[in-house]
Amino acid sequence: MAGIPHDQYEPTTGAEKWVHRRIPILGLLYDTLMIPTPKNLNWMWIWGIVLTFTLLLQIITGIVLVMHYTPHVDLAFGSVEHIMRNVNGGWALRYIHANGASLFFIAVYAHIFRNLYYGSYKAPREITWVIGIVIYLLMMGTAFMGYVLPWGQMSFWGATVITGLFGAIPFVGEGLQTWLLGGPAVDNATLTRFFSLHYLMPFLILGLTIVHIWSFHSTGNNNPTGVEVRRTSKEEAKRDTLPFWPYFVIKDAFALAVILLVFFAVVGFMPNYLGHPDNYIEANALATPAHIVPEWYFLPFYAILRAFTADVWIVIAANWITGGIVDAKFFGVVAMFGAIVAMALAPWLDTSSVRSGRYRPMFKWFFLVLVIDFFALMWLGAMPAEEPWASLSLIASTYWFAYFLVVLPLLGVFEKPLARPATIEEAYANEHGGSTGGGSGKATAATPAE
Repeated sequence: MAGIPHDQYEPTTGAEKWVHRRIPILGLLYDTLMIPTPKNLNWMWIWGIVLTFTLLLQIITGIVLVMHYTPHVDLAFGSVEHIMRNVNGGWALRYIHANGASLFFIAVYAHIFRNLYYGSYKAPREITWVIGIVIYLLMMGTAFMGYVLPWGQMSFWGATVITGLFGAIPFVGEGLQTWLLGGPAVDNATLTRFFSLHYLMPFLILGLTIVHIWSFHSTGNNNPTGVEVRRTSKEEAKRDTLPFWPYFVIKDAFALAVILLVFFAVVGFMPNYLGHPDNYIEANALATPAHIVPEWYFLPFYAILRAFTADVWIVIAANWITGGIVDAKFFGVVAMFGAIVAMALAPWLDTSSVRSGRYRPMFKWFFLVLVIDFFALMWLGAMPAEEPWASLSLIASTYWFAYFLVVLPLLGVFEKPLARPATIEEAYANEHGGSTGGGSGKATAATPAE
């Protein structure tokens, strides 16, 4: 797809021309800041800047924390206490880093569900969507390994449970689990490996984030109407868009400031609210916590993992068909990762020609149930693995898969969508009482508050 027509960078001073002839970095920065952006973006388009800022915050605070952390089973817990008690500002760094992970996942879940509702995964943005899901998987791996580092009770037993899942993989599971742990059980080799990977993976995420941003700069941003920016001429494109700077930069900066105000209030007044008290007890392989639960952002998929027990008919059928190779534990692992794969396949499972959920009346209800289902799975993941929670987890897990594998394909056949605006300019005029924001691409007074 051709890029959106827009004004190109033209160096003016001698120094700019000298740099531009040798490396067009100034032109790249110009194109990034002045990229034509659909003028009708709403407040759900703020999460990209929040995610980028939080990633940098996590990398910076993580580097400083590493200077004082000791990755050894006999010293890790004490080194964390040393950071909290003796390092200047150490308590703040640790709490910012720990709660920064929660902010990261709040933003990424808001970002994912916004994309699911407005159809941002549809052509020509399928690769952008898949890259985003890969980033999400790396985030989960990074967060899990980071949670092990304080070497508290929940860290140790969480690592024991989650790494034990790899042992359920037929034929290669035992060897894979041993390789991951660095030995037969969670011990010092496990801690040092997780520490190394936890330090490395944020930089992989940063690299993929740059590719992710570049990919949607190539295809253009989606918008709430799902209507593409006109690309036939620069004048038409200007009537559909505004430059990213200053309008959307200021809007994003304001939203980020509000979110950070709440974030630092949590860090300052309730920093352990989202943590588990057992993690302030040093790891003990001889004392198992009464209830092992992962961090809140893993809970929906943890509920799916536990939902498929040995007495579920599909597990019984899979076990019988495979001659006992696929047991309940392995089926749960497949279901957990399959739930994320199903989400990644949304561009190919959604058969509707309409991109935005705004114009899909049936889709809206199914999507609302999906959002409720996600929060239900999060709640059920924190419940004990017993009735009635087990049955409720199975029902919620079934709907998650049904939404992607059944609902999305069938809605494209049976749903009658509403009429859509022909252009972004028309949609903007309808929303703002006939004002189009000017025909030259300059915003009206109301535009920055859009």
